[in-house]
Amino acid sequence: MSKITGDALNVGLLKRVFQYVKPYRTIFIWSVILTILLAVVAPVRPFLIKYTLDHYILQGQYQGLLMMTVVMLLLLVLQSAIQYSHTLLTNILGQSAIRDLRINVFNHITTLRLKFFDKTPIGQLITRTVSDLETISDIFSEGLIVIIGDILQVIAIICVMFYADWGLTLMVLLPMPLLIIATSIFQRSIKSAFQEIRTEVSNLNTYLQEHITGISIIQYFAREDQEYRKFKKINQRYRDANIRSNWYYSIFFPVVEIISAMCLGLLVWYGAKSILSKPLDVTPGTIAEFILYIGMLFKPIRELADKFNTLQMGMVGAERVFKVLDTDEKTVNNGTHAPAMMEGDISFDHVWFAYSDENYVLKDLSFKVKAGQTVAMVGATGAGKSSTINILNRFYEIQKGDIKVDGINIHDYELGYLRSRIATVLQDVFLFSDTIFNNITLNNPHITMNEVVDAAIKVGAHDFIERLPGGYQYNVMERGATLSAGQAQLISFIRALVYNPSILVLDEATSSVDTETEMLIQTAIDKLMKGRTSIVIAHRLSTIQKADQIIVLDKGEIMEMGNHQELLRLDGYYKRLYDLQFHSEGIAK
Repeated sequence: MSKITGDALNVGLLKRVFQYVKPYRTIFIWSVILTILLAVVAPVRPFLIKYTLDHYILQGQYQGLLMMTVVMLLLLVLQSAIQYSHTLLTNILGQSAIRDLRINVFNHITTLRLKFFDKTPIGQLITRTVSDLETISDIFSEGLIVIIGDILQVIAIICVMFYADWGLTLMVLLPMPLLIIATSIFQRSIKSAFQEIRTEVSNLNTYLQEHITGISIIQYFAREDQEYRKFKKINQRYRDANIRSNWYYSIFFPVVEIISAMCLGLLVWYGAKSILSKPLDVTPGTIAEFILYIGMLFKPIRELADKFNTLQMGMVGAERVFKVLDTDEKTVNNGTHAPAMMEGDISFDHVWFAYSDENYVLKDLSFKVKAGQTVAMVGATGAGKSSTINILNRFYEIQKGDIKVDGINIHDYELGYLRSRIATVLQDVFLFSDTIFNNITLNNPHITMNEVVDAAIKVGAHDFIERLPGGYQYNVMERGATLSAGQAQLISFIRALVYNPSILVLDEATSSVDTETEMLIQTAIDKLMKGRTSIVIAHRLSTIQKADQIIVLDKGEIMEMGNHQELLRLDGYYKRLYDLQFHSEGIAK
């Protein structure tokens, strides 16, 4: 992973972040107003304490003391109310902006080509859309606005201190260059540590996502100990990165306390010297006022470096998130053609396709499928069968040639329309952690329960669904873990049927189904294919033999085309495949 520096003063990046604040302009303005109020109100209380000490306590005026006590209590309540409102509003602002940004990121990711996901770890994307986005929210709740408030407060306090006694102020501020140097060193060091933490978090999330998803493979091959040791090393690096950042804090904060004590010592020395002199240069109230100001001055200065790095980490997160948003790997959707009906006539005209560079997996592919016909594709693993389906759906873009449906180039169709007219049933069925009904309809509000039940009856799955607790409202859990492979496959058939597609694609759709289940759905498949253009990738001869046309692929090229009997009579590539793969099934030629 390339290192991202995350410049906290990157104005362009800040502008992009603040684009998401525009809908919440009122909250932002009030946050700024409250920030200024806090900076103005903060120095008032020490001044009131000084005035009370010099004019009421030392003079024995207890009535005035009582009055000032009430004033200070009211001021404390006001300051607390402002602080509460400020904290609440800045957090609402940050979370609202991040909610919109997260929706934008998710929406963008779902429109990216599959090619992007082939080279990007899912765990990395999860980090971008969860933890990196949270660091951006800190720009508002703990970063930029709070930094501005702290700077304003420091300026206000120093101005009041100079107004109260400029000589004492200069004495107190003598150690400040040491604090500036210490803060600068800390800021650079902690920035590097935070960057390392973000990198290790991404690595950790990626590893966890992949290995929890593939836990069955780990257990099948008894790799628990080896994967445990790998995870231990990744976790160790993450722990070390956090310890390194804490080590910088453990040095910086004591240094700040020492410098603060130096300022306090200088204050006591100079103040005592002035009090003992005649006439008095400094009053006891001024000493008390300055003691409070030192505490108020060093608190924001001490936290400023930390908050500045919070801002930097927000910028790091923003840079990573916007890098995803700037990924120009979306499927271009300039087509507008969306007729009321699609007949399903398919034409491949000298199509060349490669997943990367010019390593073509499909070479000069040309064939036609008339509307309502069934075409079967056979060939060894890697021959290009599934790639043909991927480019028909425009999951990947071809490099050369044309693909047409009903005589219209697929790029001229509106993308959502094109894909909605092609229903694909895959070998590896993916089910969401949701109800059977929602997994079938994919939360499409236009599909009714009656339509789902009718489709389930046709497929032959209604009885087994009704036996489940809750029937169609049964939650199948993550990836359909509570269902058998055959049951999951049946649900995928129902899903294809309720969308009433013009083109049906069966990609090894019955390979994970046992013989009994296959017999159950074979009739349903025949009904599903009737009147629809169907593309079948399968090793089961029962479907291939009935196909109007069989295309034999090898290394991305068409070797032979014809129906089952024609290809057997050719005594060529298909015949050899038939003898090798199908003869053992005992199916008569």
